[in-house]
Amino acid sequence: MDLFEHQAKELFAGFGVPVPSGRVATTPEEARGIAAELGGRVVVKAQVKVGGRGKAGGVKVADGPEAAQAVAGQILGMDIKGHTVHRVLVEQASDIAEEYYFSFLLDRAGRSYLAMCSREGGMEIEEVAATKPEALAKVAVDPAGIDEAGARRIAAQGGLPAAALDGAASLIAALWTAFDSSDATLVEVNPLILTGDGQVIALDGKVTLDDNARFRHDDWSQYEDVGAEDPLERAAKEKDLNYVRLDGEVGIIGNGAGLVMSTLDVVAYAGERYDGVKPANFLDIGGGASADVMAAGLEIVLSDPAVRSVFVNVFGGITACDAVANGIVSALGLLAERGEKVDRPLVVRLDGNNAEEGRRLLDSYSATAGPGAVRRVDTMDGAADLAAKLASKGA
Repeated sequence: MDLFEHQAKELFAGFGVPVPSGRVATTPEEARGIAAELGGRVVVKAQVKVGGRGKAGGVKVADGPEAAQAVAGQILGMDIKGHTVHRVLVEQASDIAEEYYFSFLLDRAGRSYLAMCSREGGMEIEEVAATKPEALAKVAVDPAGIDEAGARRIAAQGGLPAAALDGAASLIAALWTAFDSSDATLVEVNPLILTGDGQVIALDGKVTLDDNARFRHDDWSQYEDVGAEDPLERAAKEKDLNYVRLDGEVGIIGNGAGLVMSTLDVVAYAGERYDGVKPANFLDIGGGASADVMAAGLEIVLSDPAVRSVFVNVFGGITACDAVANGIVSALGLLAERGEKVDRPLVVRLDGNNAEEGRRLLDSYSATAGPGAVRRVDTMDGAADLAAKLASKGA
């Protein structure tokens, strides 16, 4: 889960990381009031979960309340890389002497934690890494953590000047505590600044929290951006389904993330022959395929108006194929009882444990329910081809 800048800074402040004073506004009038309370020059910053806000005109300096109201009016409602600005952060302008970069992240490739530090802050770190790799220090961090002495060594390796080392060491140590205690996979400050009077402050903040640790953090609900969440993804989450909405026409249901990813690939490949048809979603129902789980999956997939066909691709392992077939048949019955008509073609491929019996059950259901109720195909490629053909505009 990614946080907005203002949320990241609130989290930082709770662990003693120095940040500028500021508050969030949703209207130009609120921005004016906050600027009046803060006094002096302020910065009005678009709150969207994407980089490049400054280049897009989403960060502006204002010399007083009236100016803050005016620039907030310009920023609110802006589209920045596909993200609409619904709120702005109004905070005290800082006296910037120098800008640096710092982050802690989970290095999955190295199977460790990593600190990155550079004197070249204020620009995209990818640019620094590409054009001046020697200016970016990458330091492995022991999971036991770091103290201020260790933080100071990292800051020195990043080339921070002597004037900033004491403040940076204190801030970096506090940032590690925030990273570790919050179960984050990333905390980033760009820029980390040295002010004219020698203070080191986190002028920006980016945080990604590990969703797998949500059960340990009851307070994370405050960070959810319900308004920006896809309604189908939210509904799937409420049903404990692993669902991601895509922009295609073939609904996908499978058991196991690897199988579902492979299914997306074969459907996309098949779709090239049928008007460029693509997968409409990722949906992993996991190892079980009970009637309730299958019904919930079908309900979510069929709620997407873009879906023209559904491909159920299941490999029977711990859950045998006959149990999966019974789950599909029962799910169709449950949906019918609820008055939720399955009015789009359903293609099913079953393989693995007790596949023959599972196929027999589906064929028996189709013979009773009528031709086309369930279109069973034995191979994954063949089923993908049929699902893509049925979803094509000419079908």
